[in-house]
Amino acid sequence: MIKSLDHVVLTTRDLAKCLAFYTQALGMQLETFGAGRIALRFGEQKFNVHPPGYAADIRARHPTPGSLDLCFLADCPLDDVIARLKRHNIPIEEGPSIRTGARFPLRSVYVRDPDDNLVEISVPADQGTGNG
Repeated sequence: MIKSLDHVVLTTRDLAKCLAFYTQALGMQLETFGAGRIALRFGEQKFNVHPPGYAADIRARHPTPGSLDLCFLADCPLDDVIARLKRHNIPIEEGPSIRTGARFPLRSVYVRDPDDNLVEISVPADQGTGNG
């Protein structure tokens, strides 16, 4: 019945820091839609962003910044991801390490976004074994 993921809502306590992290450090595209709503697009998916004080008509019962645990597949080698994170002064909390993904084994690093969501950035494990 379910084919794919369309979007996830990201609740943030600091809109500027959130947007900087996802656009500058991770390279997502900022877009607006509707009546000034904000989204972060990547691939064929997006995050709709709910800044402090935003009250959507329908939403999670208890939207809470910092409660997400996300895993992204990178479109470049993991060593390039690590270098970009370092350029943006984003500390790697763990990794590179091998993890289990939805479709194949992953080689991953973990960081935190400004709201303390856990963000895993991965490549297929068979795409090399450099140390980063």
